[in-house]
Amino acid sequence: MSVTTKAAPPPLRRPATKVASPHRGGLLRSAGRALPLTPAVVLLLLFLAGPIVYCAYIAFTDLQLTGQAHSSFVGFDNFREAFRDDAFLNAVWLTLVFTVLSSLVGQNTLGLALAALMQRASKPVRTLVGAVVITAWVLPEVVAGFLLYAFFRREGTLNAILDWFHLPSQNWMFTLPILAVSFANVWRGTAFSMLVYSAALNEIPKEITEAAEVDGAGGWRRMWHITLPMIRRSIGTNLMLNTLQTLSVFGLIWVMTRGGPGDRSQTLPLFMYEQAFQNSMIGYGTAVALLLLVVGSLFSLVYMRLLRTEV
Repeated sequence: MSVTTKAAPPPLRRPATKVASPHRGGLLRSAGRALPLTPAVVLLLLFLAGPIVYCAYIAFTDLQLTGQAHSSFVGFDNFREAFRDDAFLNAVWLTLVFTVLSSLVGQNTLGLALAALMQRASKPVRTLVGAVVITAWVLPEVVAGFLLYAFFRREGTLNAILDWFHLPSQNWMFTLPILAVSFANVWRGTAFSMLVYSAALNEIPKEITEAAEVDGAGGWRRMWHITLPMIRRSIGTNLMLNTLQTLSVFGLIWVMTRGGPGDRSQTLPLFMYEQAFQNSMIGYGTAVALLLLVVGSLFSLVYMRLLRTEV
């Protein structure tokens, strides 16, 4: 008796599925991460990069505010004219003096000193000093300019104090205008440095400073060998932000001196405004603005390089 067996049916085949390419998947993930940044990028291109590109174009033309039907391309003539102009070179020098005195030395040093002293002060003293310093910072620039003008003018508060102590007074706005506007910028902007350094000092572990104090290190040695190295990055960030803000100060100086007497307090922003809107030379004034942008970029590159350098 023969037994017949049925052959087993062939196994069912599942339909082949396409495997996504790893490269394509990476692109999709990158696009998904970048999607939330799209509105910010569009706004930056529209309101920051766009005006900069347009200003760069105008700087190479002879565009005037009045009395001209059409502008023409003049190449680097505006820049050559700037470096041959004694008034421009004077504005560059005064801008550097104003930036060094009021930002690098004044706001930075005074802000660090106030932050260090307020750490050891009582709560009422910290509250009072913080309120006074921050009030100067939140005042509008024009209001701060009028207050400091009333302080430094011939019949102002400073000369009244000097007369009360029987000390010689003078017309500070005429004899030392660049120092007067530098002091005004220090008075107005120190609060930012104080807040930055207060936050940085609070991040230093107390165990380190207490150990140094037990080892006999004095206040200056602790500041130089412990505090400053540990807040180095905060110092670099603060210097960069203060420098960029100081380079663009216009309203404070305009209200106090209008760049005078003569051109003894005329920094680059005021010189740019005078050429573009008072002398109607938009192309030349924009070239000066572009040079100011280059100066700010150079400062930023230096500070960024310092921030990347390890201690």
